[in-house]
Amino acid sequence: MPDPDQSPQRSTPFSQVPVEIVVSVGRARPRISELLGLERHAVLTLDKRVEDPVELFVGDRLIARGQLIEQTGDKEGQLAVRLTEICETSEALER
Repeated sequence: MPDPDQSPQRSTPFSQVPVEIVVSVGRARPRISELLGLERHAVLTLDKRVEDPVELFVGDRLIARGQLIEQTGDKEGQLAVRLTEICETSEALER
């Protein structure tokens, strides 16, 4: 008998529930006085470089890392993420 846990796409009552994925490109830690001084066109420096991987989160759980890409064709100019690393599902969701 096949092990249902080994099936990559088990059908459950929750399999159609949408989740929000947040893509983190970096963090900044300015002082409040610096934030209050920001004006239009100001640049806020992040702690990552353009070529660094982005991180994908569901809630506060890291689920994957990837690379930002720009879509082409009918979605030209839209950002997307090419996944380069998937975190262990059980490890990421059980914490």
